Amino acid sequence: MKKSTAFVATAMVIIAALAISFIADSKSANAIPAFARKYNMSCTTCHNPVPRLKAYGDEFAGNGFVLKDQDAPRYFVDTGDENLSLIRDFPIAVRMDGYIKYESVGGQRPDMTTPYLLKLLSGGSLAEDLAYYFYFYMDERGEVVGVEDAYLMFNDLFGSELDIYVGQFQISDPLFKRELRLTLEDYEIYKTSVGESSINLAYDRGLMLTYGFETGTDVILEVVNGNGLPEADKFKVYDSDKYKSFVGRVSQDVNDYARIGGFGYYGKEGVSNPNEVWMIGPDFTVTDGYYAELNVQYLERRDSDPLFEGDRDDDVETRGAMAEVIFTPNGDRSKWYGVCLFNWVESDFSEHDYRTIGLHAGYLLRTNVRLVGELDYDMDTEERRISAGFVAGF
Repeated sequence: MKKSTAFVATAMVIIAALAISFIADSKSANAIPAFARKYNMSCTTCHNPVPRLKAYGDEFAGNGFVLKDQDAPRYFVDTGDENLSLIRDFPIAVRMDGYIKYESVGGQRPDMTTPYLLKLLSGGSLAEDLAYYFYFYMDERGEVVGVEDAYLMFNDLFGSELDIYVGQFQISDPLFKRELRLTLEDYEIYKTSVGESSINLAYDRGLMLTYGFETGTDVILEVVNGNGLPEADKFKVYDSDKYKSFVGRVSQDVNDYARIGGFGYYGKEGVSNPNEVWMIGPDFTVTDGYYAELNVQYLERRDSDPLFEGDRDDDVETRGAMAEVIFTPNGDRSKWYGVCLFNWVESDFSEHDYRTIGLHAGYLLRTNVRLVGELDYDMDTEERRISAGFVAGF
């Protein structure tokens, strides 16, 4: 394993210092468009900026896409059958992104990449404490991807704070949601699969249980197939082996401005010469509640045999981190915002090594249409990636 801990620590400190300087210089501060149409309110109620969620938006999603303090009149059709829930106007929304991109490697010319993605989204309440959400990728980088997020949510079971999600979701959703990031650059450590392994922290099928305590403690448990989103085989089975993967996370609100968490993953995969995988790591968020936010994730990963060869004597070590600073100069009324994102992955399998730092800026042309520009620098290849474009939801 290469030793670059000093570099990583330095980069994390620089980003943390940027975030702290934003917070120190500022004053203290005491979903989709279909939901805005349902409740006749602005997207800024839940987002800052779209698609990034505010605390109120997190609460809305956790309540099964229902605002507890507001009613949505005539949401369901009155059929005379009190056990039938039919949504009067089926909620549909669209997201479309487009960019002009340039990569310095190989003397490439600018590339017109519109649409870069095109999503059809739907979600909402089916009955009291029962909700659904899904989206269909009609186009992603020129391909029809299909369904990614798709689940039913059972909210406040047994009159408690217990929620259960059943379906497809990202394993990393309880940490930092990749689908809600503002940058074109991804959270690389969540996507990393080592060797021939199918295990990462992106999409999978299974169950997720969440429980929130009055102390500000949240507990999440997941049981997933551990092999992503492959097509069913000839026996109509999705899982490629007999194993399941188990995920746990505990997070604690320190106060109104800080949260810390711990994450763990354990699973096996493979029919013969199985690969045993575990991951563990802390995460935290620091915010002033209005102007600036710092998100940090660190993960250690071990694979016993990611090539499924059956003759390895030692584990394959992989570790990584991401740190993200988000700055909104006027809070949820900001027209401008900025993001700095640092990615680092280092593995015994060097093909997975990844170190980038990116700067992203956006301007809200409308609340649901933003113009964006981004510069990403790969520290290993010295490649520069420049992109400019738009993100629209309607």
